[in-house]
Amino acid sequence: MAIEIERKFLVANVGWRAHVEKSVRMAQGYLNDMQAMRAGTQKASVRVRIAGDQAFLNMKSRELGHTRQEFDYEIPVADAEELLKLCVGGLIAKTRHYVRHAGFLWEVDEFDGENSGLVVAEIELPSADTQFEKPAWAGREVTDLLRYYNLALAERPYSRWRAEEKT
Repeated sequence: MAIEIERKFLVANVGWRAHVEKSVRMAQGYLNDMQAMRAGTQKASVRVRIAGDQAFLNMKSRELGHTRQEFDYEIPVADAEELLKLCVGGLIAKTRHYVRHAGFLWEVDEFDGENSGLVVAEIELPSADTQFEKPAWAGREVTDLLRYYNLALAERPYSRWRAEEKT
C-alpha cells in the first residue's frame, strides 16, 4: 500500500513559469462521484487519467487532508479512453507543469474548460512532518478544502463557484 502525503496551494502569481522543467496535458475523470463519497458508500475515489502518452487507473482513500492511501496502475491508453466514457460528472482537463524549488518537485496544475482560471500547486512529501520552503508564487494553502479536490471539481467546476469561494 502506498501513502500519499501531499500539500496543495493556490498559485499567487506567474513566477513559477520561468522554472518549468516540463509540461504534460492531462484528461481525467472519475468512476464514482462526490455524493457516494459524502454518503460514505464508497471509501475511495476511482480516477482514470491520460497524461501525455500514458494512462493510469488510480484509487485514493477519502480522507480529507494531506495523507491518504493511494494506488496507481498504468493501463493501456485505449482502455483509458473507453473508461473516460463511463465516468460520472464532468471530465477534468489541465496542463501539469513540473517545477523544482528548494529541492522539491512541485506540480502546478493549470485547469482548462469549466475549471479554467484555477491554478493550484501541489508538493508531495516523504513524511507529514517534512519541512519545505514555500515558493513566493505559492499562495494560500487549500489542502483541507474539499472543493479543490479534482473529484469535487468534476462535480462542481470552478466556473460555478461564487466569487467568495475563489479567494
